[in-house]
Amino acid sequence: MSELSIRIKIADREYPMRVNEDEEERLRQAGKFLNERLRMFREQFGIHDKQDLLAMIALETAADKIKTEDAAVETQLTLEQKLSSLNQLLSSLQLG
Repeated sequence: MSELSIRIKIADREYPMRVNEDEEERLRQAGKFLNERLRMFREQFGIHDKQDLLAMIALETAADKIKTEDAAVETQLTLEQKLSSLNQLLSSLQLG
């Protein structure tokens, strides 16, 4: 796996990065996402200060990450409960 030198432009500023080939597309998508969110926040709230816009996007992204992690934990617990119930049901069956 080779490293690439790329530049990601966020908020009209370029950031040089060295990344593995398999990370390049994900990072480019992340940069595109951030720029789209910047535009949306600027239009929706009339905010033009880039630091304020980036802080709002960081807060929104962190809140989304926490929500996703909480949902994953809840899904895992539900799955474990269902598997436990199935195991109990199977154990109670008389085979023979």
